[in-house]
Amino acid sequence: MDITQTVPRNPNYDDIWIILKELAESNKELREDNKKLVESNKELAEGYKELKESNKSIKEGHKELKENNKEFWEGNKELREAQKETDRQMKETDRQIKEFNKRFGDFTNRFGEIVEYMVAPGLQKKFMEIGFNFQRVNNESKFTDSNRNFLFAVDIMLENSQNAMLVEVKSKLTTEDVSDHVERLEKMREYADSHNDKRIFYGAVAGAITPPNVKKFALSKGFFVVEPSGETFNITAPENKPREW
Repeated sequence: MDITQTVPRNPNYDDIWIILKELAESNKELREDNKKLVESNKELAEGYKELKESNKSIKEGHKELKENNKEFWEGNKELREAQKETDRQMKETDRQIKEFNKRFGDFTNRFGEIVEYMVAPGLQKKFMEIGFNFQRVNNESKFTDSNRNFLFAVDIMLENSQNAMLVEVKSKLTTEDVSDHVERLEKMREYADSHNDKRIFYGAVAGAITPPNVKKFALSKGFFVVEPSGETFNITAPENKPREW
């Protein structure tokens, strides 16, 4: 049997150049891939850096949020304390106002009583000067029904057998006081009729302070107006005939 032996062929320069060219191309591709890998790795590193920065910001934000939350609750606590103090002060102010109103009311009542006792003794003489002859003067007359239920009261009442003058006395006279006195005279008329009292009743109002509009209103209702004047007082009669009840 014949044996054929293959003898290796020595590469020539063309083959070497082809191999070198292929190696160069492969090396170029490898460098490109490596460059891309470096770029990718760089981007990854940038992304990781940004992620770290973002995580840091989140942590700082969380810390700031906790601080803000802490400040909020502390502020809320201070607000509640301030509200409690405000409520306390409002209650104290309300108490002081009530106490002042009570004292002022007591003072007004006492002042009214003082005016009554100052005016009453001279009224009899003053009304005599304008044609009324009253024999009796009564302070704080109170009227009740048959069951002793309170009906109304009169500060000063001057009277005789034919007529009577009901005087309402205030420290400062108001239109409401005048209107109330009109109702008082109407009650007086009803009371007198129920007791077979046929006398004529007149009304007068007296005030340590009487504003001009109140005086005009009282006169329009047919009342006499009593006002202080120095050490005495004056009585102003209504322009028309005094109203009779």
